[in-house]
Amino acid sequence: MVRDSSESHRRSASLRQAAGQLHAAWRQLRSSLWRAAPLLAGLSLATPAAASCQLIASGPQAPQTSGWVLPSGIKVASASPDLALQLAQAASLAQDEVGLRYIGHSTFEITSPKGVRIATDYNDREKPALPPRVATMNNAHSTHFTLNPDPSIEHVLTGWNPEGGPIHHDIRVEDVRIRNLPTNARGWDGETRAFGNSIFIFELADLCIAHLGHLHHQLTPDDLATLGRIDVVLAPVDNAATLRLDSLMAVLDGIKPTVVVPMHFHFTGALERFLARAASDGWAVTPYPTSSAVLSRKLQPEQRTVMVMMPGGG
Repeated sequence: MVRDSSESHRRSASLRQAAGQLHAAWRQLRSSLWRAAPLLAGLSLATPAAASCQLIASGPQAPQTSGWVLPSGIKVASASPDLALQLAQAASLAQDEVGLRYIGHSTFEITSPKGVRIATDYNDREKPALPPRVATMNNAHSTHFTLNPDPSIEHVLTGWNPEGGPIHHDIRVEDVRIRNLPTNARGWDGETRAFGNSIFIFELADLCIAHLGHLHHQLTPDDLATLGRIDVVLAPVDNAATLRLDSLMAVLDGIKPTVVVPMHFHFTGALERFLARAASDGWAVTPYPTSSAVLSRKLQPEQRTVMVMMPGGG
């Protein structure tokens, strides 16, 4: 059966018009939220503090510039966007903006200004609706990896070496550099899995974002030197399977990020206990009613800030 071509053209034109209206509405909303961000998030337009991301790799993947100035900040984006809005958001990022969307558990979707999408701790349950270009995984439990990643994913980076020992990644995908720091992980029975986890570091849009994965031990001075300057940490706050609160706060004090985004808070009361401890340690706590935000160097918290995002699914 063949549809009438004029009807198809009319429908195509309507779809294009609707998509254009959606994109325009998104840009207007995003602009309004940008202006309201200091009120919504308790942020100020203070002069950015100097920071630098220590880029230690050598060879052809080493960056062309060293000593970058990397102040960090946050602004609010849309709440739990549907698929069309996700695409509009990725298309509208400025060159100094990074999209961050909390899917669930330890999985975030990070979007670069050029539209490179990365899914952290990619697994069979927590994953973006559209396959990302890059997926990172860790080997603690099946909620942090999959044996069957979507074949369309261009780069699948495991945080462990199937043959044993540490694994090292340092790649560039357009405007993103991705590297890792091998650490240990804890298994279901509490056993230590040597080099079963990696902290993945994402360098993009003059920001350095570290995803701690399933880290369950403190970091050494050498580890901290390898990480370098980190602006945003995605941190597990379960207070059980990964780090206890005292150890987690020590890790955060060592890394010294400007912003921490909690994850892995599936145990009852875990998030509340972490927020209470963070507040008592001098962190500002900023609850967000959304699963999405835009990170930018344009805005900077006056003090260390915990940015609480609720999971929004794929």
